[in-house]
Amino acid sequence: MIDNVDTLRNIAFVAHGGAGKTSLAEVMLFNTGVTNRLGCVDDENTIMDFEPEELKRHISISSGFHQFTWKKHTVSLIDTPGDQNFFSDTKLCMQAGDGVVVVIDAVDGVKVQTEQAWDFIDEFNLPSVIFINKLDRERSDFLRTFKDAVECFKPKPIITQLPIGSEAEFKGVVDLIRMKAFTYDSKGKATKIDIPQDMQDQVEEERESLVENVIESDDKLLERYLEGESLSDDEIINALRKGTLTRTFVPVLCGSATKNIGIDLLQDFFVNCMPSPLDRDPWIALDAAGDTEIECKADPNSPFSGFVFKTVADPFAGRLSIFRVVSGTLGADGTFYNVNKNKNERYNQLLRLAGKEQKQINEAGPGSIVAVAKLKETTTGDTLCNEALKVKFKCAEPLPDLISFALEPKSKGDEDKIFSSLSKLLEEDVSLKLTRNPETKQILLSGLGQIHIEVAIEKLKRKFNVEVRLNTPKIPYRETITRTVRVQGRHKKQTGGHGQFGDCWIRLEPLPRGKGFEFADKIVGGAIPKQYIPAVEKGIIESCQKGVLGGFPCIDFKVTLDDGSFHAVDSSEMAFKIAGSLAFRKAAADAGPVLLEPIMSISITTPDEYMGDIMGDLNSRRGRVLGMDSKGKNQVINAHVPMAEFLTYAPELRSITGGRGIFTMEFSHLPWNFHIMMKFPPRSHKNFLRK
Repeated sequence: MIDNVDTLRNIAFVAHGGAGKTSLAEVMLFNTGVTNRLGCVDDENTIMDFEPEELKRHISISSGFHQFTWKKHTVSLIDTPGDQNFFSDTKLCMQAGDGVVVVIDAVDGVKVQTEQAWDFIDEFNLPSVIFINKLDRERSDFLRTFKDAVECFKPKPIITQLPIGSEAEFKGVVDLIRMKAFTYDSKGKATKIDIPQDMQDQVEEERESLVENVIESDDKLLERYLEGESLSDDEIINALRKGTLTRTFVPVLCGSATKNIGIDLLQDFFVNCMPSPLDRDPWIALDAAGDTEIECKADPNSPFSGFVFKTVADPFAGRLSIFRVVSGTLGADGTFYNVNKNKNERYNQLLRLAGKEQKQINEAGPGSIVAVAKLKETTTGDTLCNEALKVKFKCAEPLPDLISFALEPKSKGDEDKIFSSLSKLLEEDVSLKLTRNPETKQILLSGLGQIHIEVAIEKLKRKFNVEVRLNTPKIPYRETITRTVRVQGRHKKQTGGHGQFGDCWIRLEPLPRGKGFEFADKIVGGAIPKQYIPAVEKGIIESCQKGVLGGFPCIDFKVTLDDGSFHAVDSSEMAFKIAGSLAFRKAAADAGPVLLEPIMSISITTPDEYMGDIMGDLNSRRGRVLGMDSKGKNQVINAHVPMAEFLTYAPELRSITGGRGIFTMEFSHLPWNFHIMMKFPPRSHKNFLRK
């Protein structure tokens, strides 16, 4: 039976790792009767986290999906990862939601990953609500956490609930909208009580502040309020819903997932104030040619359209393509068109995900998050639609990779098996990148952090029985020259028949960085016949691929061929090619050769208290700080650092900042750095010149 679109809620849970997203999802499934036991992350028995790698580390590695029914509404949950190693999956899955719950730990407050998640919320323009969790923990503080959120987030957070008690004495919640108080027993059952006497003044003050904030979203209510009229609870709820949907403000609720306190009120909020697919603006797509924008509305009777935001390599069902239906209706089986691949795809089953299980359904309408198995061409980011109306949605891009490791098979001859197996994992996790460096001959696996790579290797062994070793990648250094020289390259060899003779004079001079290689022919008087001149250039090009210092490619130089001689019988293209190569090797050794070390441009976001440690660490890595900016309560450090010093920075930054720092990195330039490189090789490549 198709879900009624206006009673459907697609809610994504986002937060920094450890804030309690998975525990919150588990208690909701338990409260609504979907499960008969309350899953616990520490006990490794949760519904949403079920992969062995997740149970081992007690973190979410991949987004989990499930549904429950509450007050005749269907709520579809998306439990996203909070660890920065897997935050690309969070971004990709958030775009399938209609609303977001930002979970904040009442002990630690807003962390860096929470702020990054908020950037995604702004990017997708999603209505959101803040849930301050873990108020039963020692050192938890509701008001401190709320002030933290106000400093970091826009639009402004507004308080809609107050906690009753604190830390171990936390036992209930005051609902400021309906002015009711509830306490909860050990099983999460709510009991209505009078508002505690010692909270009367605070409740009245916060209630007045709430009403003033809420009515800003409704001009008519604002006018009535200013004229002194009293407003009903339903009018306030309607204004709260309107302001939430338009992102005028962000409501703040509170509770404890593990103690099952305040969870029923959060579920009520989903029903009363969070958007259905009908409340969203029409989705904007492009036609198949990419020229014209087309609006796709959440109409069951429109042509079908949807986009794949995640792929799962399921050991039983094969490859599962998870997509959101934007418009139209799908049946239990049929055919749709993949616009990105220009292919028709046939599916035999329509599935709804429920944790690690897939349940077969008969149809799906707008807003539904469903999956189909064993599509031949479809991958993450593709648009599926009715062939009669071809549209293409722009999907979010995965986060850029930050760390790379070289893969070495434990068993000889497993290289091809590594590529074929990893390619299947890359379909599941598009933030992983697999490349082969033709220069170093290494297979490189890149990701968001060391744990990200290690998890991929564990999956590789578990699913495909392929074992590899992780090594530090070789650095793609370059060589160049610093002064101009003129040398002769002469090749003479006498054999039994025709000999070999080639003789050339070249002038080798440095070029500005980035100019590459230039060759100039200045031969006059036929000193070298024209048919042999390209051979000299070819010999130089081949020879410069291995420089004279460390065997790295030589770049940014100019060669001028200005003299030479030849033999009418013994000269040949091969002889002049060898002569050109000999000339370059001799000239490069005399022209002040230097090593060029790749320099990366980095941006580190960190809380203030870790600034000193990070700056000291950057100095130890030969980094040069370019400047600092403020971003909320965090600082952003921009710097240039040699690539060799940053290959394993992701886990080290995590160690320095306790997981609260993040960074981005991209190639910047190749400077001259030979004096540092020759005297002080980088810590991970001290033997890079050893023959």
